[in-house]
Amino acid sequence: MPGADEPDLATLRREYGEVGLAESMADPDPLVMFRRWFSDAQAAHLHEPNAMIVATVSADGQPAARTVLLKGLTDGADGGFAFFTNTTSRKGADLAAEPRCALLFPWHPLERQVRVEGVASRLTDAEVTSYFTGRPRGSQLGAHASPQSQVVAGREELDARYAEAEARYAGGDVPVPQDWGGYRVRPETFEFWQGRQGRMHDRLRYRRTASGWVLERLAP
Repeated sequence: MPGADEPDLATLRREYGEVGLAESMADPDPLVMFRRWFSDAQAAHLHEPNAMIVATVSADGQPAARTVLLKGLTDGADGGFAFFTNTTSRKGADLAAEPRCALLFPWHPLERQVRVEGVASRLTDAEVTSYFTGRPRGSQLGAHASPQSQVVAGREELDARYAEAEARYAGGDVPVPQDWGGYRVRPETFEFWQGRQGRMHDRLRYRRTASGWVLERLAP
């Protein structure tokens, strides 16, 4: 039983609206549908609408999830969702061992979410360099200073590493770190979720097949 000052999680809920998602509203191309919903999220001034949860699994089957920012979206048979990270981080190690992964865009204020499952592959050096050179200088220095996902002695160590990188590249351009790169997730499935009253939510799934995308409705 929850304490006097604790919420009763069993009764913590909200009712969703009446806005529905019919098959007639779905574009045949899920990337077109995603761009439409993404534009809605931007128009609603959601905080970081390009924030997505990336779920991976390690070589020994240990799952992990974290939030990263979508930094590219390309069309075509080999297009997909791009993000950047330290390639020696846990997610980098996971994707090297098992490139299958899942993405989640949680647009709660719109009572929507989009799930994507697919296969990640490394971006080219040219794509990585193009993005890295456009980052704020502080973020570039941080990429050199942080041994991402590794245990450090404390904040002081991180600050010292940042100061060292700042001094090393003072007055010049900051190069791309050797252990920094990007990934593109080629989608195999999409699921568009719209909250409805009585928990009778709308769920439309797209499945990639040899002949194109198949649209299906899933029970809530």
